[in-house]
Amino acid sequence: MRKLIFSFATLALAVVACQPNSDKITPNQEAISVDMSDFYVYTDQASAKTTKTDVERCVSMKVLNRELKENPGLEKRMFNIEKHTRTFIAFKGKPTTGGGGTTPTPYTGTITIPVVVNILEDPAHPVTQANIDSQIAILNADYNNNNPNTSGVPSEFASLVANANITFTLAAVNRKASVKTTWGTSDAMKDSAQGGWDATDPAHNLNLWVCEIGGGILGYAQFPGGNASTDGVVIGSDFLGENPAGGQYGHGRTATHEIGHWLNLRHIWGDGRCRQDDFVADTPSSDRANYGCPAYPTVHCKSNDMTMNYMDYVDDNCMYMFSNGQNDRMRALFASGGARESFVLP
Repeated sequence: MRKLIFSFATLALAVVACQPNSDKITPNQEAISVDMSDFYVYTDQASAKTTKTDVERCVSMKVLNRELKENPGLEKRMFNIEKHTRTFIAFKGKPTTGGGGTTPTPYTGTITIPVVVNILEDPAHPVTQANIDSQIAILNADYNNNNPNTSGVPSEFASLVANANITFTLAAVNRKASVKTTWGTSDAMKDSAQGGWDATDPAHNLNLWVCEIGGGILGYAQFPGGNASTDGVVIGSDFLGENPAGGQYGHGRTATHEIGHWLNLRHIWGDGRCRQDDFVADTPSSDRANYGCPAYPTVHCKSNDMTMNYMDYVDDNCMYMFSNGQNDRMRALFASGGARESFVLP
């Protein structure tokens, strides 16, 4: 969507001379000023146009609205994470010499994320080891640009397809029999006191809870900055991995989408009208989610929608790319000082 505007100011030598230990600061050192004027956290779900209402693929933004009300410090933490992300993107490809400690050091190479799968078992919606194994394989394909459908990306977007170079490994599977047929979105499945399963070391594992959410909801995620005890992703039982019970949503892309939120990606249409941004420079503006398997071009906000993006709402087999700009946002989390840096620290 709209390009983020970054401004740079060179520190004046006169100012440097007045600072303590000024001999440690090089004359050409830059201080970065990041524009945060467009940042938002709360969303008005009713403001975005929709073409269907029968399936609510993702309620991550609704859950975020609730979490913001319950946790007064969350908005500030998310602001700081966003500022760090924009600083990382602004400095991408620029020399990091000059000291000052303001430039996030990128993490290069493969990022490995162990996944702990916590299953609240409902006999009517079984989750097999085959479902789990296929989900890990799908995630590895999607986050390493190996989705076979990616060959269908229109030429307009072909140069924007990203390889995030993120690998997921299965760390553990926890199962607990449950009498609940609907868990809702209040994070009860993440709390053993409420019959759920407590998170396992969320600083070093992606916790993935699998249960019957209810209400036709496929899944939701917690954005970076939230409480550690609830950090992770929730997936409806029928939508984990390859599962015929999930229908057009039974090919593992709910997890790909929700983990995108966990990695600080917004919905591609920005959850608002044409001027509400997803904070990504190379994704087109839109004012709505897309459903089904849209034909190209699908035009909203005077541009062609990137309907095949994992952060839209299309059918599983019709989403097959992240953009380079989205990849920058995800990688920023693992840079020095990033919200998920603990995953790559020794």
